[in-house]
Amino acid sequence: MSTRSPPKTASDNFFLPDFCSVRMVFAVVVISELLAIVLTLAPMESRDGRWSDLSIISLFMQWVGLSSAAVLCISRPRLSRMSETRAAVTSYLLLLVTTLVITELAWWIGQQMPHAGIGGPWNSGSEHINLLLRNLGISAIVSALVLRYFYVQQQWKQNMRAEAEARLQALQSRIRPHFLFNSLNTIASLTQIDPQQAEKAVENLADLFRNSMADASHQITLKEELALSQRYLEIEKLRLGERLQLRWCIDELPGDALLPRLIIQPLLENAIYHGIETTGAGGTIGIDGHRYGKEIYISISNPLSPRRDAREHEGNRIAVENIRQRLAAIYGEQGRLTTQADADSYITTITLPYTTLSDAKPPT
Repeated sequence: MSTRSPPKTASDNFFLPDFCSVRMVFAVVVISELLAIVLTLAPMESRDGRWSDLSIISLFMQWVGLSSAAVLCISRPRLSRMSETRAAVTSYLLLLVTTLVITELAWWIGQQMPHAGIGGPWNSGSEHINLLLRNLGISAIVSALVLRYFYVQQQWKQNMRAEAEARLQALQSRIRPHFLFNSLNTIASLTQIDPQQAEKAVENLADLFRNSMADASHQITLKEELALSQRYLEIEKLRLGERLQLRWCIDELPGDALLPRLIIQPLLENAIYHGIETTGAGGTIGIDGHRYGKEIYISISNPLSPRRDAREHEGNRIAVENIRQRLAAIYGEQGRLTTQADADSYITTITLPYTTLSDAKPPT
């Protein structure tokens, strides 16, 4: 059984965001303008009026902000291959140098065009050193705060990702002992009657447990997950015989869709344990699947015994909550699990986003 997961590069775990993206460029423009407004309002008095000062300071801040974003955008691939400390120091120095260069350029333009109003009163030759020190001081403080924010945010994301993966591993490792015992008893009874069926059941059981112990963060195709579910049902069919009937309606499902391993099989196990086994005459388990746009819907229905008690209901709830937590950890709000119960049936529906290997981010 093959596993697939989106390829990751060193830049994916780098603390600096991608400043080449439109979203980050827009954020730089907004933050630069907000900083320009703060610097304009800070002085108690203004020689040429606040609006005039704001226009000059805004122009300068946009130059510095967009130039800094361009420098970090170009440097990011190389910075991502450095250690975090070295990358942070290098990024900090790049931002200071960029501020210095833009300041010198603004001063030079102000000297060359004194009547255009570009330089402003603070850009005269006598205030050259003060201008450099002021801008470098502001850049040093703002750059340190911004880089620290990016670093803390990346650490938080890594901790959340590690916690989610650990939770996925814990949730996926919960396999009901009764299934193992029942399967072994079925295989033992078949060894004398039908050795070939017993051998096939052992292979199916080994495949199930091999997948249950695999990395929970890796994904497989829907075709592979359904094949794994069919192997599980073959084992249960040997044990339950004619009591277990199956109805498959999955022709509309895309086989290349990626999803977490063992997301369907536990729901089938739940349907058999709380549906077929509690009903003397057995019943039919329905597996229905549809695709609507970029979403996939998979429903599993099973009969309910009229003699079900609170313990069976609690077992249903625990199994369903297990899958719901896995979906939430992987897909967030895009992954959902809903249930519907009436007098004689119980239906569980999972909703997943339709993603394929082509949607995965290619290596850079």
